[in-house]
Amino acid sequence: MAGPLRRLRSLSPPARDDAAGPRSPGRWSPLSEGSVARQVFVLQVAVILLLVLAAVGALVLQARTHGTVAARERSLAVAEGFADSPGIVSALRSSDPTALLQPRAEAARKGSGVDFVVVTDTDGIRFTHPIRNRIGKKFVGDIGPSLRGKVHSETVEGTIGRIVQVVVPVTDADGSVVGLVSAGIKVEKVSGIVDRQLPLVLGVAAAALLLATGGTALVSRRLRRQTHGLGPLEMTRMYEHHDAVLHAVHEGVVIIDGDGRLLLANDEAVRLLGLPPGAQGRPVGELGLEPRTSELLASGRMATDEVLPAGDRLLSVNSRPTDRGGGPPGWVATFRDSTELRLLSRRVDMVRKRLRLLYEASGGIGTTLDVVRTAEEVAQVAVPGFADYVTVDLDELVLRGDEPHSRGGEGEAGSSGMRMRRTAFGGIRTDPPLFPVDSVITFVPTSPQARSFGSGRAVLEPRLADSPGWQAVAPARAAQVVDYGIHSLIAAPLSARGVLLGVVTFWRSEKPEPFDEDDRSLAAELAARAAVSIDNARRYTREHGMAVALQRSLLPRALPEQTAVEVASRYLPAQAGVGGDWFDVIPLPGARVALVMGDVVGHGLHAAATMGRLRTAVHNFSALDLPPEELLVHLDELVVRIDQDSVTAGDDQTVTGATCLYVIYDPVSRNCVLGSAGHPPPALVRPDGTVEFPDVPPGLPLGIGGRPYESTELRLPEGSRLVLFTDGLVERRGQDIDTGLRQLGDALAQARESAEETCDAVLGALRPERQSDDIALLVARTRVLEPGRVAEWDVPSDPAAVAGVRGQVTAQLAEWGLDDVAFVTELILSELITNAIRYATGPIRVRLLRDRSLICEVSDTSSTSPHLRYAATTDEGGRGLFLVAQFAERWGTRYTRDGKVIWSEQALPPEE
Repeated sequence: MAGPLRRLRSLSPPARDDAAGPRSPGRWSPLSEGSVARQVFVLQVAVILLLVLAAVGALVLQARTHGTVAARERSLAVAEGFADSPGIVSALRSSDPTALLQPRAEAARKGSGVDFVVVTDTDGIRFTHPIRNRIGKKFVGDIGPSLRGKVHSETVEGTIGRIVQVVVPVTDADGSVVGLVSAGIKVEKVSGIVDRQLPLVLGVAAAALLLATGGTALVSRRLRRQTHGLGPLEMTRMYEHHDAVLHAVHEGVVIIDGDGRLLLANDEAVRLLGLPPGAQGRPVGELGLEPRTSELLASGRMATDEVLPAGDRLLSVNSRPTDRGGGPPGWVATFRDSTELRLLSRRVDMVRKRLRLLYEASGGIGTTLDVVRTAEEVAQVAVPGFADYVTVDLDELVLRGDEPHSRGGEGEAGSSGMRMRRTAFGGIRTDPPLFPVDSVITFVPTSPQARSFGSGRAVLEPRLADSPGWQAVAPARAAQVVDYGIHSLIAAPLSARGVLLGVVTFWRSEKPEPFDEDDRSLAAELAARAAVSIDNARRYTREHGMAVALQRSLLPRALPEQTAVEVASRYLPAQAGVGGDWFDVIPLPGARVALVMGDVVGHGLHAAATMGRLRTAVHNFSALDLPPEELLVHLDELVVRIDQDSVTAGDDQTVTGATCLYVIYDPVSRNCVLGSAGHPPPALVRPDGTVEFPDVPPGLPLGIGGRPYESTELRLPEGSRLVLFTDGLVERRGQDIDTGLRQLGDALAQARESAEETCDAVLGALRPERQSDDIALLVARTRVLEPGRVAEWDVPSDPAAVAGVRGQVTAQLAEWGLDDVAFVTELILSELITNAIRYATGPIRVRLLRDRSLICEVSDTSSTSPHLRYAATTDEGGRGLFLVAQFAERWGTRYTRDGKVIWSEQALPPEE
């Protein structure tokens, strides 16, 4: 033991005695280094000192507590005795209580040893006091409890020190308080326990300290002899070194003494050398070792990484003597199994590759919510690290986003087999004779794919040439696959959330070794992770398809026929989720047209349903023929009510944040009125090709409320193009919207004049590769109603003028070749003009428009709207609007800045 200890001490910092000089500054402390004896001494002295301090503290605390209690008891006894003394009540009620009570109080004070006896009235005015000049002054203390008949004690810091005083009430025969008696004494008069016991305590502590010092000296000598002068740090290092060598390393360790006997062998050495029980202490030659190993251990020669046989193992041996540093004779040898090291290294490398493959699969599979793309990622991630070829076959219902067949249904491998569509392929080459992508494959029940799908577990076929079940799927193709060199496969089911989606097959050809059981476990893990991603994509495909179908059903199927503009539209749903973008073209009376573009914040079914509600509301409001700013106000109020209803019902999905752009174009006057509720302004392409974005007052999004909306009016040349769009066209993550608007302007400047070609040019230039938001686009190329199709007359406010207007209208209809509708038109205009003359004021104007229908308009300056009613048989009037409603297809009233317009529409006879 002396040799190893000396070598260990030579590796650690030397322990310095007190005589060797001071230790390095900043590092020494009584418990950090040094011998165990020194530490024991320091600890015992510290314990004795703590005990002495605790005893003194307890004594002081006891003395203070005892003194306070004794002072209170003495003060209470004196005060109560004086308060109960005879004549005290009569003295208090006398004309001069001080003369009667002061001598008695002083006598009581001197006789009892208290510092004062004070008598006061119920107001606290002193009748007695040891210092006469304080008589008649206010008592210092709390007399409230005593006035209520209670005894009250308190400790105060007075001019003579710390005093305990007691206040006792003086009562008469009926129990009422007539005065107070207070007695007090300094605490230090009654506390002398510390002075009497402190020398005894200090003496006992000194004796204990002397005894501890002597005992420590004896313990120090014994510990120093047993530990050879080692300090705690050195002993800890020695233990850690010993434990690391014998137990923490995966090496065999043996120690041989100078006589060739085995002193020590750890568990690993026993396993590697096959040592018998009780081997320690026996000569090396009697342990039954291999001759070369026995010769090396018995000879004691040095060896470095010498390879020796040990049964079916090859051991790498290192041997060194133990007496080179003055230690005892002998040697130590270490053994390492090089065979296990190679196998372990190979296995670790394999595990590392598989972990890397699973890591890559976690990040490389499921990057999109597309079923086909996810299947392709599965095929790509396993090649070439795990398999040479990978194929993914899915149920066709999965590709459509539907729920796949359950076990026992049509999709299970029954008597006719299991039908799957090959969705993805990946491999080191592109020409293997496997079924190509998009092929429909029927896996017979005996095939590995069908068996894996039916059992829900991965199936291993190590030798395809000997697998008749696999060859039965397509015998001719199976022979080509084997001839090609593919020799092994694993079929793993794609199962997620209890649903079987398909099967993934791993094929091996270039690697000569077939798949094994570990490979099957890895394939099952890969398939399980891939199945979750595929099922997520399937569910998304289903929901996305439902949302798209709902949204497309809510969008206009076909744009209505009208003359005002040539229109073309595009709607592109987002790849990551359907939004609430929408557009509309609404014919208005007077050959006008309304162009609408809106956007609902959010994605999914809620956004699509909200879009449908808003589109319906815009249709209803437009039937009232409101200007854009008024229509947006009504739409905003509707959204506010919808949000309030949602909050009341506990639904956290609201509409707030929707935007809308509403445009009215009149082909007769070429006026265009625009109003916006937080929507981007349209682009205007003039006939000369210049592009501008009109300054439309933006307004707040729908549902916020609080501010009125404004509109702006433009006069457009014929052939101008209005381009309405949603923000998905011009906004990109990390890109300013001004950049998108500039790109839109460049694309419009180069686009051709037709609306369809303009749509194609815009989407070709601005459609992103990865579309994260819906895109709605509406292009309207303006037209002008020819002057020859418009006729206008001013009508005086005179009933006699009606006949003249009828004649002019008849002549105009004859010029247009509309004699067939002349009678009805005269009747309608007569009623409308007569109604305006009778009830309206100001100038009256009549206008005929020959569009897809014959439009008759009568305008006046009155804001009063006529109402249709049924006239009784005895009424002389009230049938005018009734007749108009009977003969016209439609009729109505719209308000203008100057008044109103009553209009009607009649169908034109078919052209021959």
